[in-house]
Amino acid sequence: MAGRHGDALKIRVAAPPADDAANAELIRFLSARLGLPRHAIAVTAGQSSRRKVVSITGMESAAALRILEGE
Repeated sequence: MAGRHGDALKIRVAAPPADDAANAELIRFLSARLGLPRHAIAVTAGQSSRRKVVSITGMESAAALRILEGE
């Protein structure tokens, strides 16, 4: 977690953007951090962009933000 970046959270992953590796790494990171199965997290917009929209099933947005921001 790199913190807030405007209205978004900035997350850095080491995986390359080729072959969907960065998206898969982002999903793995969020899954582990939020304690949710990988299938509960999906990149719903920006699959090939640096700025992505992620959908999380099974957790309220506010709760996910608190966990990700370390509160």
